[in-house]
Amino acid sequence: MAKKSEQKVDVEAMRHSCSHVLAQAVMQMFPEAKLAIGPAIDNGFYYDFDLPRTLIPEDLPLIEKKMNQIVKQNQKFVHKAEPVDESIKMLKKAGQIYKVEMAEDLKKEGEKEISFYENVMQNDGGVTFVDMCKGPHVESTIRVGNFKLTHIAGAYWKGDEKNKMLQRIYGVCFPTREELDAHLKMIEEAKRRDHRRLGKDLQIFIFDDDVGPGLPLWMPNGGAIIEVLEKLAKKMESDAGYVRVRTPHLAKESMYRKSGHLPYYEDSMFPPMDVDGVKYYLKAMNCPHHHKIFDAIPRSYRDLPLRLAEYGTCYRYEQTGELFGLMRVRSLQMNDAHIYCTKEQFASEFKAVNEMYLKYFKIFGIEKFVMRFSIHDPKKLGKKYVGEPELWKKTEEMVRNVLIKTKTPYIEVPDEAAFYGPKIDVQVWSAIGREFTLATNQVDFAVPKRFQLKYIDENGKEETPLCIHRAPLGTHERFIGFLIEHYAGAFPAWLAPVQARILPVSEKFNKYAGEVAGEFKKADLRFEVDDSNESLGKKIRNAELMKIPYMIVVGEKEVESGKISVRDYATKKQEEYKVDKFVEKVGKESEV
Repeated sequence: MAKKSEQKVDVEAMRHSCSHVLAQAVMQMFPEAKLAIGPAIDNGFYYDFDLPRTLIPEDLPLIEKKMNQIVKQNQKFVHKAEPVDESIKMLKKAGQIYKVEMAEDLKKEGEKEISFYENVMQNDGGVTFVDMCKGPHVESTIRVGNFKLTHIAGAYWKGDEKNKMLQRIYGVCFPTREELDAHLKMIEEAKRRDHRRLGKDLQIFIFDDDVGPGLPLWMPNGGAIIEVLEKLAKKMESDAGYVRVRTPHLAKESMYRKSGHLPYYEDSMFPPMDVDGVKYYLKAMNCPHHHKIFDAIPRSYRDLPLRLAEYGTCYRYEQTGELFGLMRVRSLQMNDAHIYCTKEQFASEFKAVNEMYLKYFKIFGIEKFVMRFSIHDPKKLGKKYVGEPELWKKTEEMVRNVLIKTKTPYIEVPDEAAFYGPKIDVQVWSAIGREFTLATNQVDFAVPKRFQLKYIDENGKEETPLCIHRAPLGTHERFIGFLIEHYAGAFPAWLAPVQARILPVSEKFNKYAGEVAGEFKKADLRFEVDDSNESLGKKIRNAELMKIPYMIVVGEKEVESGKISVRDYATKKQEEYKVDKFVEKVGKESEV
C-alpha cells in the first residue's frame, strides 16, 4: 500500500499515474504482456492487458506488491513526443500491437506526433518503463496516492465483442488512507447488498440459460414486489389524471421507420422477424404505439393534456458484455407514460412530472438525487439528432426554465439528448452512496410531427401537440435492483413480498397458527406459515435469512391469551399483540 502523500495532487492525474504503475508492475511479472488502455475512472483506475495466462484473484496481492516497490523507487514521470511514423515503428518493435493500432488511428486522424511518458529512476536516470499516453501524470510515483487493486474482469478490445477479450485489472485510489479505507468499507457493504446475490437468496428473480441472457424470470416474491409497485404507481397516476392503455409486444417495421427509431435506434433493437413477407420488430419502446392511440380519434384542445400510461414490456438488445443483473437486461417492464399537451401546458406538465419524482423519493427514502439535463450537439443535427435547430433551442430553453423556476437540482450535459428532443435522466444515490440512473423525463417535439398528430385549437386551427415521455420508476428490473441494494434486501413491511411468517412452536399449535392465518388472509396480508418439524430457533433463523419483517410466534402462552408474539426483524424486539391490532398496525404501515 502506498504511503499517504503530503503534497496536494490532481486526483485524476494521480489515478491515471497509478494505472501506469500497474502497467509497469504487470510488465515486470509478464514481460510478454501486451498493453491496451489504462485510464483514470471514478474512484480509481483500470488497465487492460493481453496476457499469456488467465489471472486469478491471488495474483492481485502479488501485482500490488510490485506496484508498491515501484512507488518506493520514486520514479519520475517524464513526458516526450515522437513523430508518428517513428512511434509506430518503435511500438511494432516492442510488439505492442494494441498501441500500434491506436497510433495508426491517430495518424489517420492527422496527428503528427505521439505522446509518451517514461518512468525514470531518480538516482541514475535509467528508464524503467515507457507507455504511449497523453497524460497528465503526477511528478513521480511517490505521489500516486493510496491504492488497492480490487478485481479482475474481461473487456473486449475497443468494447467490440468481435474483438479479443482482454483482462482488465481494476483498482481504487485516493489522496488519503482515510478516504481509501472508507471506500473499501463501502465496497464491502456493496458486496453484502449486491442485488444479484440477494435476488437469488431471497427468491426474487433468476436467470436461466434456456431462457437466455438478460431475460429475468420473476419468482413469486419478485411478482409480489411488482404487484405492490404497480398498485402504488397506478394510484398515483390515477390521482394525477392519467388513463391506462395496453399495446402489443411487436409491430411492423413501417411504424418504427415512421417514428424515426429506425435507423437511429436499430442497434438497440432485436433483429426483425419475417411474417408473410413483412418485417416485424419486438417493441423496444412504447411511444409509437401510444402515438397511434392518440391519433385514433379526433382531438380538441379541450382533450389536452392527455396522459396515456402503460406498464409496457419492451425488449432491447444490450451487448452480452454489458448485461448486469437487473441493471442491464434485454426484457424490461417500463413504468411508462406519454403526455400530449399544448406549448402553453408544457411547463406545468413537466413540473408535475418532476414533483411526482419527488413524491416517490420520499416514499422510498431516497435523500440524494440530481436531474441530469441532456441537450443536443448542434454539429450532429441530421445524424444523431433530428434536424430541427429552432425546436431544439426552444424546447431546451423551456426545460431549463422549468428546472430553474422550481429550484430543482440539475446538471447540464451536452450531446446526450434523445434523438427527438432534450431529456432528463434522474440520478439517485442508495443508502450506501451508490449512484444509479433511475428514471427519465423526455421532451419529444419531433415524433408527433412524423405521425402527423393533430388537435384542433381554440381558433379551430390544427396544431401538433408536444409530447413528454416519462418513467418515474424506470423499469421494474432496474428499480427493484436498486431497491434490493438500497434496503439490503430487508424491504419495509408495506413492500416486502412476505410481510409476516407464522411460526408455531410445535405441531400441536398448528391449529391456532391456522386461525391466525385466516385473520391475516381476511386482511389481505402477505404471509406464510412455517409448520415444518424444525425447532422454533431454526424457524426464526430461516425467517431472518429471508429478511421477513415480522415473525409471528404462536405457542402455549399465545393460545391461552388469544394473542400473538411478534418479533420485529429490523429492531429484533418481540411484543405481544391482539391479532386485530397487529393487522391494523401493518395496514397503517402499508399506507404510502
